[in-house]
Amino acid sequence: MRNASAERKTKETEICLYLELDGKGTSEIDTGCGFFDHMLQLFAAHARFDLKLTCRGDLQVDCHHTVEDTAIVLGNCFKEALGDKKGICRYGSVTLPMDEALVLVALDISGRSYLNYNVAIAAEKVGEFDTELGEEFMQAFARSAGITLHIEQLEGTNAHHILEAVFKALARALKQAVAIDPAAKDEIPSTKGTLS
Repeated sequence: MRNASAERKTKETEICLYLELDGKGTSEIDTGCGFFDHMLQLFAAHARFDLKLTCRGDLQVDCHHTVEDTAIVLGNCFKEALGDKKGICRYGSVTLPMDEALVLVALDISGRSYLNYNVAIAAEKVGEFDTELGEEFMQAFARSAGITLHIEQLEGTNAHHILEAVFKALARALKQAVAIDPAAKDEIPSTKGTLS
């Protein structure tokens, strides 16, 4: 089974996380930030990852540390759960429609972190969630997971639907990328012989 767990405690957040890549998409999530919880529930469901997460953060300030630190821990667990990456498909790409929103996510589990985030949201908040935190999450996740990640907003103006499409598309692209290729299950998908 490809899984990992971690606990991380700082002066700003205290996080406990468990991730199972070969799951059913079940989740138990409590970060104290309702919209963020919803995005992570969608992420788990669409990736078919099992995710258990609690985070106690300095929400009296805002959701920033909760979002960024959760992404760091999630990315670290994702990387650990993949192990040596033998047999994975490596690449994933999804164009996802969500009502009036249309988002493209393409990624490479390369071992090298990079984020290209072209998402323009006019609204500053969805509920208590600052919309700029979408990019903060993706940056921290890509960096700690060691993935190259491109996110493009193709259409849409509704902040909720755009962010929802981003998280769903990321999940589905990751699901593609971590799938095992039966023809190459004992091979690392790189001519270099390593994804690091």
